[in-house]
Amino acid sequence: MVAFGTLVSSAQGRKGLRLNEVMVQNESNFVDDYGKHTAWVELFNSTFAPLEISSVYITNDSTNKKMYPVPLGDVNTEIPARQHILFWADGEPSKGTFHMNFTLVPGQDNWIGIYDADGKTLIDEVVVPASLLPNQTYARKNDGKGEGPDAWEIRDGSDSKYVTPSSNNIIKDTNNKVETFSEMDENGFGMTIMAMCIVFSALLLLCVCFYIISKIGERISKSNKAKAAGHKLREVAKDERPEHDSGEEIAAIVMALHEHLDTHDQENTILTINKVKRAYSPWSSKIYGLRETPRR
Repeated sequence: MVAFGTLVSSAQGRKGLRLNEVMVQNESNFVDDYGKHTAWVELFNSTFAPLEISSVYITNDSTNKKMYPVPLGDVNTEIPARQHILFWADGEPSKGTFHMNFTLVPGQDNWIGIYDADGKTLIDEVVVPASLLPNQTYARKNDGKGEGPDAWEIRDGSDSKYVTPSSNNIIKDTNNKVETFSEMDENGFGMTIMAMCIVFSALLLLCVCFYIISKIGERISKSNKAKAAGHKLREVAKDERPEHDSGEEIAAIVMALHEHLDTHDQENTILTINKVKRAYSPWSSKIYGLRETPRR
């Protein structure tokens, strides 16, 4: 069931594969990985997810829909989202995955089509006009957009119609938002004030967060200490006082002892130190009472 879902998802994604730019006569343009100038076909992934194109078919003959099957097992056949991939129409598939087994003929219309893995479902097609000159390409005006001849144009490599193998057909080198902001704030004062406001706001927010966290921690600590102290006092009182004794009984006993028996302690806070006098005479020492041991 999972494999079936994967195949369905892959088939739906391949509908976003587009022929994007074609060069029939390559005399001084982009070279392949062997350093040769050959015709090339650029494909574009118009989806917003990676697209695996292995097992699709590229052909220049409508009667042979399975002319060049894109080989399996090459990690480079996965086109990232909104990116391009280049195939060489040099008739030498032994050179690698991106070298197709057919060539394009200059001076005549060249039909190119892409078929899905079933060899029947046409994904995209284009007819490259015979009027295409050397080093010129037949390309979409916008990457992967539009259908029919109106969506395509001839590019001669000039500044306005540049040739872009493995790149966007329209290269954006400016940002309208940035240009508008620069016009409104020529000296950069607005940017400076905005940046300072953002920094100080972030610092203030951090201070508030730390203050709240410290207060919460302090409250939790006090609560834990109070619970621990109360629990300890309850245990001590429970262990030391018998269950049958009450406060009234203890108070009655203490009052009786105090009033009638007068057995309470009385303390004297006066400390007296007397010097002991004793007469001493060396003649009364015990050492003189000893007798000398007789000599033999």
